[in-house]
Amino acid sequence: MKKHQLVTPPSAENTNNTKSHATPKEKSRGWVLVYTGDGKGKTTAALGIALRASGHNMKVCMIQFVKGSWFTGELKSSQLLAPNFEIVRGGKGFVGIIDDKKPFSEHVAAAKKALRESEMMISSGKYDIVILDEINYAVNRKLIGIRPVLSLIRCRPDNVTIVLTGRGAPRAIIDSADLVTEMRKIKHPYERGMTARKGIDF
Repeated sequence: MKKHQLVTPPSAENTNNTKSHATPKEKSRGWVLVYTGDGKGKTTAALGIALRASGHNMKVCMIQFVKGSWFTGELKSSQLLAPNFEIVRGGKGFVGIIDDKKPFSEHVAAAKKALRESEMMISSGKYDIVILDEINYAVNRKLIGIRPVLSLIRCRPDNVTIVLTGRGAPRAIIDSADLVTEMRKIKHPYERGMTARKGIDF
């Protein structure tokens, strides 16, 4: 093999002795991916998908349901990956944490606006992947109901993959997903009094 030559990984069909029974339509259908749990890495995993998909010239949109005005590194990196990756900022920050002084109604209004924007992005025909960042958290904190989220999943175009992140994914969302990964906290620097670190946590 020549140096620096790119090699395409073998497909599951070639590495699995079990014959695939998926139809061509099923193989081309977009997936529903859920990253949940109390451990770190849910949004990070979704950002990894955005990075990988951008390398295939796929179009990705992330709608942030919670992070609001906070600056995070992905806001800058998405500009570097444009036009393949863009971020829509929604939400007003996490509800009930130390620096949250906003009325609950303001959080609700922002989350509902993010939900409407998600519907537009998913149905626009512009994106291969739409990431709904912290939408599980928004459902858990009753900023939005679960029914419109399930409707998003059911009514999405066949070719669109949806990624839902946030701890405490409801059972109905898990049941609707093709892939569910639970991040479980085993050890975390916060337990030693360490604060969030640039480039790792934000």
